[in-house]
Parts: sequence; C-alpha cells; structure tokens
Amino acid sequence: MKVLVTGVRGQLGFDVMNELASRGYEGVGVDVEEMDITDAEAVDRVVRGAHVDKVVHCAAWTAVDAAEDAADICRKVNAEGTANIARVCGELGLPIVYLSTDYVFEGTGTRPWEPDDPVTAPLNVYAQTKYEGEVAVRKYTEKYYIVRIAWVFGVNGKNFIKTMLNLAKTHDTITVVSDQIGTPTYTYDLAKLLVDMLEKEEYGIYHATNEGGYISWYDFAREIFRQAGVNVKVVPVSSAEYPAKAKRPSNSRLEKKKLSEHRFRRLPDWKDALSRYLENLKARGEY
Repeated sequence: MKVLVTGVRGQLGFDVMNELASRGYEGVGVDVEEMDITDAEAVDRVVRGAHVDKVVHCAAWTAVDAAEDAADICRKVNAEGTANIARVCGELGLPIVYLSTDYVFEGTGTRPWEPDDPVTAPLNVYAQTKYEGEVAVRKYTEKYYIVRIAWVFGVNGKNFIKTMLNLAKTHDTITVVSDQIGTPTYTYDLAKLLVDMLEKEEYGIYHATNEGGYISWYDFAREIFRQAGVNVKVVPVSSAEYPAKAKRPSNSRLEKKKLSEHRFRRLPDWKDALSRYLENLKARGEY
C-alpha cells in the first residue's frame, strides 16, 4: 500500500508516516513546500504523479485565534485546499482520510456529540472552515473517512502539554479554564487507528480521542504536572475570565462507540497516553 500524507511536518502527519513505515507501507509525505494544497493545479499534478493508493489529509490551518483575523487564508487552506485534494481523489477513486475537529459542533450541553449529529453552528472561523472541508470531502468522494479529533498532542509541534511545562519554568501559579470539557488525543495512538482505517473499507464519519472519560483543561493540567513531577499551583478559571479572540466550545465530548461498532481498536486511556508522551519528551531532552 502506498499512501500520500499531507502536513507531514505537523504533529499528526509525522506520526502517520512513522506508523506506515512500521507496518511496511510506503508513505509519500508532503507539506506546503512539496504541495501547496491551495493551488489546485499543483495538487492535481502531485497526487496524480505520486501514483498512490490512498490519501491521509492532515494539513490544515490550526491557529484558531489567528484565523479570526485571517478568515480568507484559513478558508483557502482548510476548505478550498481540502476540496482540491478531495476532487482529485474522487476522480482517481482514491480513498481519503480527512481529519476534522470537535469544534464543528456548537459546543453546548453535556451530551457527547455523535458522529451523525447535524452540524448547525460552528463557533469560530477555524471550525467553520474545517466543516466546509468535511462538506467538500463528502461532495467529491465516495470512499472517505472523516475523523473528528480534539485536544491534540504529539512530539512534532506545539501543544497544551508543552505550553504547560514551559509555563511552569517561570510561574509558580498557572490559571487554566475548567468549564471546557473533552478528552485529549495523542497523535501516536491516533496514527495507529488511521492506518487501521486504511486497511479496511468501513467508510464514514468517526470520532476518535483517547479513552478514560471526559475532563477539563484544568484537570488535564493538574495531571500533566503530577506525572511530570512539577510543583506548580493550578488555579481553575472560567472561560469568561480567560477571554480569547475565538470562542471555544464548552462541550467537546465526542461519542466514540462507532469505532467499536465497526471493529476498530479504540485509543488507550489518556493518562497512559500522557505518561508515554512525557517519557518520549524526556528521551528527546525536551523537559
């Protein structure tokens, strides 16, 4: 199996390439230098020229707050760029895996969002453009996996865990929001699931985060410092007390039972994932 992976310099693309190699598959990794996804002609040329069997589309504009002031470029990447890839995949009959986000939902209530729940009111520019990417995938392709994830962390790039560890170097007290609820997603674990999906044809929309129940960012921060052995005071605050340019969902709970129903292995407990991740960072000399 030969797979084109976009966004290979990001957290997830990096791990997908490694997982493909570990199973003896050939990964063709591209980032903006090799294939500008906003350039339809370039996408067509690269995808056709790569002669791949499947595509995993990880590339995205993920700067959520910055997107509020850069809606045009965010849309060009997340919506139009995805449409460019999906269009070629549809013409060639290539299965595609598209990574989306919990942010597509309006983020209210407490019930976990089901994969088939209607998307009616994305909360910010980033969320809206990622949903427009979903629409493009469904429009142009028949063989697709749309996988919504949340609270992503991996070794290759910035994330909440690295931010917390860095803040703890200069702060005795850190405030973290406690009214946004969800579950983290370790890209190493997620990559295994995505390659499992490439090996099957159980297409559709799925939700995938690590197991272990739903937590707040405050809960997550406390566990990060506990496992890392870092002595810092974590103070819970409301989202209203910690304003951001882009609105965040209070309810990022994602229902993942569809994975089990289609015989996919669900991701390990998030505390276990955090432990393995911290060991990885320590081995790399990053904390």
